[in-house]
Amino acid sequence: MKYKYFLYITFFSLSCLIACGPSTTQNQMSESSEDSSDEEAEEDKSQRPSPPRSSTANVGGVNVSIDYSSPAVKGRKIFGELEPYGKVWRTGANEATIFSVDDSVKVNGEILPKGQYALFTIPTETDWTVIFNMEPNQWGAYNYDPSLDQLKLTVTPELGSEPMERLSFDITEDGRLQFAWESVKFSLTIEPAQ
Repeated sequence: MKYKYFLYITFFSLSCLIACGPSTTQNQMSESSEDSSDEEAEEDKSQRPSPPRSSTANVGGVNVSIDYSSPAVKGRKIFGELEPYGKVWRTGANEATIFSVDDSVKVNGEILPKGQYALFTIPTETDWTVIFNMEPNQWGAYNYDPSLDQLKLTVTPELGSEPMERLSFDITEDGRLQFAWESVKFSLTIEPAQ
């Protein structure tokens, strides 16, 4: 009797494994690989139409960096159309552009404490407002909160001699933060606060 019971349990277990096991395992493997491919696609930001870029420099002993996404012109009119005048702009694409300093600096002569900032601008036809906002981790400017602005500056942009297809920021060792896209460019001076 015990032998028959043992055979019955063994047969039932094997039947269940054959009938249920492989499909469950395949589903779990399939779901697992889909999850990892979604994560890889999300983490592989280089495949975006506006890929990530960065620029870093040591300016007078202060590490300065900017991380941004670089959209392309693609034959469009950018300023005044794609990016309307008078509206807060993330000054890039995707996530907000992040400006970081590991010590306090002066930007165009104004103090900016050490930290990470979302860099926004408000373009107009004659001048631009450059904003360093204390909430760096946000998507675009959709949740921009002016009460978190640490520093606002006004700059007068120039028309570049050659149009820039991709938006570009560059930080130079002599303390310049340079912006260029389409035919517009501007720069800010950066120096240690002390």
